[in-house]
Amino acid sequence: MKITAEQVRYVADLANLHLTDDEVRKFQADLDEILVHLDRLNEVDTSRSEPMAQVLYEAEETATLRPDRSRPGLGTELALANAPAAGSGYFKVPEVIKR
Repeated sequence: MKITAEQVRYVADLANLHLTDDEVRKFQADLDEILVHLDRLNEVDTSRSEPMAQVLYEAEETATLRPDRSRPGLGTELALANAPAAGSGYFKVPEVIKR
């Protein structure tokens, strides 16, 4: 396998997940299978393909993005108007990550 159990535990720790040994083995196999598929994609000959920096066509009539335009922001008071809890100009939320 390309992915070690230690790597799975490291990524799980970054995501603040606590995995059992069975879950580590399952994710190790799943992630390894993903890497096998990526290796297959790397075998595709792309030498005659032009690199793409933008997926949109350059023609104006087929462009799907609207033009940028400046407009005023909401402001703190309006942004916090419907907040369930607010204070000192910020949203108040319950603590999510405890370490």
